[in-house]
Amino acid sequence: MINNEEFTKRLQKVIDFYGESASSFAEKIGVQRSSISHILSGRNKPSLDFVLKVLSSFPEVELYWLMNGKGNFPSKKIKTSTLPISEVEKNPISEIPQISKSDDKSIERIVIFYKDGTFKNFEQS
Repeated sequence: MINNEEFTKRLQKVIDFYGESASSFAEKIGVQRSSISHILSGRNKPSLDFVLKVLSSFPEVELYWLMNGKGNFPSKKIKTSTLPISEVEKNPISEIPQISKSDDKSIERIVIFYKDGTFKNFEQS
């Protein structure tokens, strides 16, 4: 049986790790904001659909850790060089570094595509 209070703490840890608000987290996993609010307040227990959406949207979250606290978060699937979203937002890319290989190829453009269909385009000036 799931301990709702402990689940809530783990869910809040996930939200904080990615630097999300409850509202933005709800949007990313595709649920209503009130669903997050009700789970975090202890009013509702998470549904299987809710848990699966969290796991699908955030692959670093392990099922057993989220459900009963056993395992690791973030999972060992992510590399140690990966930063949480909050750290990336604190240090935005201001310019693209000039990276050259031995054959004198350099980066012209980097495009980041987001799940909501938007993108950011960084071009070498």
